[in-house]
Amino acid sequence: MHILVIDDEYLVRYTLARVLRNDGYDVVTAADGQRGMVAFRESAPDIVITDIIMPEQDGIATIRQMRRERPQIKILAISGEVGIGNFDVLEIARKLGADDVIGKPFDAAALLACLRAMQAAPPREDGGVAA
Repeated sequence: MHILVIDDEYLVRYTLARVLRNDGYDVVTAADGQRGMVAFRESAPDIVITDIIMPEQDGIATIRQMRRERPQIKILAISGEVGIGNFDVLEIARKLGADDVIGKPFDAAALLACLRAMQAAPPREDGGVAA
């Protein structure tokens, strides 16, 4: 199983990659949505884990672009900034195409359980994009 991790924080990318590799996943990382899209096209991941709040290209734009290019890709959105003003960024991510969401901080067991559930679930019939 090939996973792409997109997060602007080096320590988050490093930690996620280490946890995932220790669990047997093949992992590629990227520091923002623009670099993430390059890696997405080059590595053809099975699952994408993307942060929402990032410079250059945020996670929402990245999710939408991925859905246009590969509607059946499974996407997990993560963020430490769950609420910004009156907006819940993780709920917005879910409505715009994320299959699941997790707020930071989270533990390795929760992440791995979420990924296993995503792997077992059939692709959303709408291509992952909420109506």
